[in-house]
Amino acid sequence: MGTKTVEFNTTGIEKLPNDKPVVYKILTGHGENAYTGVAKRGRVQERLREHLPTGREPIPGARVRIEQMPSIDEARAKEVRIIRRSKPAHNKRGK
Repeated sequence: MGTKTVEFNTTGIEKLPNDKPVVYKILTGHGENAYTGVAKRGRVQERLREHLPTGREPIPGARVRIEQMPSIDEARAKEVRIIRRSKPAHNKRGK
């Protein structure tokens, strides 16, 4: 499926597709994974806006990378694998 990386701000988020579930990574200025999450089809942009500094779950980051997935179940499974492997600083432990 498709991947895309944009600046982690309102303008960048608006450029992202919203038509499939995604796994997303919020990346630091050095390209390290600060947070990994999933968003359902139709809610990708809204979910990422929640992580902006003015959102309800702010995560510091410079860029966001998404990977579209065929289903939300596959996205959740991939999210767990990524978190276990890279241990992002802002993900809660135990996932």
